[in-house]
Formats: sequence, C-alpha cells, structure tokens
Amino acid sequence: MSQDAPRRTPALTPRREQHQLDQPILALSDVSARYNGRFALENLSFELIAGEQVAVVGPNGAGKSTLFKLIAGVLPASSGRVMVYGSQPGGHICIAYVPQRSQVDWSFPVSVADVVMMGRVGKMGLFRRPTRPDWETVHQSLEVVGMGKLAGRQIGELSGGQQQRVFIARALAQEAELMLMDEPLTGLDLPSQEEIFGVLGALRQRGVTVMIATHDLNLAAERFDRVMLLNRRLMGLGRPAEVLTPDKLLAAYGGAMRLIQTETGVVALTDTCCE
Repeated sequence: MSQDAPRRTPALTPRREQHQLDQPILALSDVSARYNGRFALENLSFELIAGEQVAVVGPNGAGKSTLFKLIAGVLPASSGRVMVYGSQPGGHICIAYVPQRSQVDWSFPVSVADVVMMGRVGKMGLFRRPTRPDWETVHQSLEVVGMGKLAGRQIGELSGGQQQRVFIARALAQEAELMLMDEPLTGLDLPSQEEIFGVLGALRQRGVTVMIATHDLNLAAERFDRVMLLNRRLMGLGRPAEVLTPDKLLAAYGGAMRLIQTETGVVALTDTCCE
C-alpha cells in the first residue's frame, strides 16, 4: 500500500498591495473612529509627503494612538478612507508601528537580534526559517541604529533608549517606508533622546516617512518638518510656526494649557504627558 508523500506547509505570506507611485504615501479623507458610541477621531483629512518627518501633538485622549492604529490597519475606520500609496493599509507591509514602551513586556526572554528578526516576517512568511540574507538585513539594521554590538543581549537588559532603537531597527528590517512612533521619547533622558534623533537623521537619509506622537511641544517645534495638532479633530497641520500659535494651542488644549509671556516670546506649558 503506497503512502502519500508528506505535504510541505507553505509559508503564510500576507497579501501585498502594489504601490501606486503617483499617489501620496498616506492620504486620509473624512476619517472618523468611534469607541463606545463616542468619537475618538472625527473627519480627519490630510496627506503626507514622502520622506518628511511629522510630529503629532495634542492633549491626552486627543486620538494620537488611535490615528496610528488606523494608519497601520490595526483598527478599522468608522467612516472615511485611509489610503497608503492609493490602496487600503491592510495589505501593505511597508508600514511599521513602534509602540509605546509601556505597551511592551520587557521581561519576555528574547534577544535583540530576534526582536529585529520579527520585522522580517512580512517578507518571509510565518513558517519559513530565516535565511542568511535575512540575518544580514537584521545586523545591518542594528548597525544603522548603533546597536550592532548588543545583538546577543536580552531585550529586557537594555536601557529605555536602547530598547527604542531596537524597535526602530525592527522597522528598518521590515523595510518600512512609513514609520509610526508612539511616544518614543517619553521617559528618556536627554542623551537618549539625542540618540533617537540621530537615528531619525539616518531615516531621513533613507527617505523613510516618519510620524511621531509626542507631548513635547518644544521638540515638535525644533526638530520636525511639520506639526500635526490633534484633538479628535485636525486642529492644524503645517510648519511649526504656523501651527503652534497661541490661538490654536488654546483651542486644542483648553484648560490643560497655560501660555506664559517671556522676554524671548510665549512659552506653552501643558499638563498633558502621554495618551
């Protein structure tokens, strides 16, 4: 009696959308999102320019994290359209989401290199073993963020700034063209923040489009091409000097914002930290 030959399990590769290069890297049209019957985001419309770096600011509960999850295809929009290179985000592997550090279990026993290799799953499929080119991509990504010498360390042994750089390396290994970073600077000291900005400089040279949620208005004004001011609705999107004006800040932050006149200008103080 003959036996059937064993069947090979095919690699489960996600559906990949083709880029329509004549379309913006990201475009939202009248996008709204509801939670428990109330709006988390309402009627957002904007486009991003490929290669730019945009700071997303707003008070607690403004919808910054929700916006990133909509763009990444993790959450569906209640209405409106989210388009990445002309198609819906769910079929794109060029979008990388870097979560808040508080959302990650740092005690899980996994090495730095293995964390970065997770970024290759979209290219490899779930059940295919990494090849030498995959590992080369992992180590190249770690070198870009200055973490190559720590590839064998456990992720939980690293400092906060180092952990953030590892997650950015994972996004690089994914070959992401649009990177969404949710409060990557929160809880980091100034030297660690500067390390992150050094990595952002490397991303700019590679043409990666970056959106960063931050509560630091000074950094948003000094370090980014454009600023998005959000409070469930889009309150402003443009150059920092055009968006971070006293009138717009008070409209977005309300009672959580204090404006203090100094000899050098107006200083904005907020009670908000992170979403």
